[in-house]
Amino acid sequence: MTPVPPRAPGSLRGTRARIVDLLRRSRLTVNEIAAQLGLTHNAVRGHLAALQHEGLVREGGFQRSASRPAVVYELAPGADAAFSKAYVPFVAHLVRVLQERLPQGQLDEVMHIVGRSLAAEWPRLHGDLPQRVEAASALLEELGALNEIDRLDGGFVIRGHGCLLAEVVHQRPEVCRAVESLLTEVLEVPVQECCERGERPRCCFRIATTEGGGGAVQRARR
Repeated sequence: MTPVPPRAPGSLRGTRARIVDLLRRSRLTVNEIAAQLGLTHNAVRGHLAALQHEGLVREGGFQRSASRPAVVYELAPGADAAFSKAYVPFVAHLVRVLQERLPQGQLDEVMHIVGRSLAAEWPRLHGDLPQRVEAASALLEELGALNEIDRLDGGFVIRGHGCLLAEVVHQRPEVCRAVESLLTEVLEVPVQECCERGERPRCCFRIATTEGGGGAVQRARR
């Protein structure tokens, strides 16, 4: 499974941002970082511990010294992606070009293939359908889509509070179909997108099945 890259927190500023900038250039020890930033050894250790917790920095081995080996710190795998601002505009332009060059049917099929390819990076979900739906909801949240689950007669609806592909999805239902195919594959039941694609897009995916029984709409989210 390809790991989801860490996401740079919006609060990464000041000293922690400066430490990350140094580590983007080269691997460094605590003392080397402290010397470059004019900080104490303990202050640097505290910032590094927080950055490790966020998945942005890791220990990368040891550096020999006159006294004892010193731990060397480096960016964690995938951390560069967390700081890139190129992905969204690149994908938006890619989808626009595909939309201009391909017939609608072919474009839809491409997006379904993309969704199935994404699904191959994740393990199959286990448990009964409600458990799998909860797991799929958690998967979407890991990808950045805050959501809730509604249980309806004969199935479920996952409703997003926003859209994880908001900058790309405006009036482009084929983008939503990629996520539709992703969910269909991991849930192993039919899924249909019902997304809102207005000024503020919102994800919505209907999981149509007879499992789960009837009853009025009820909140199934934990």
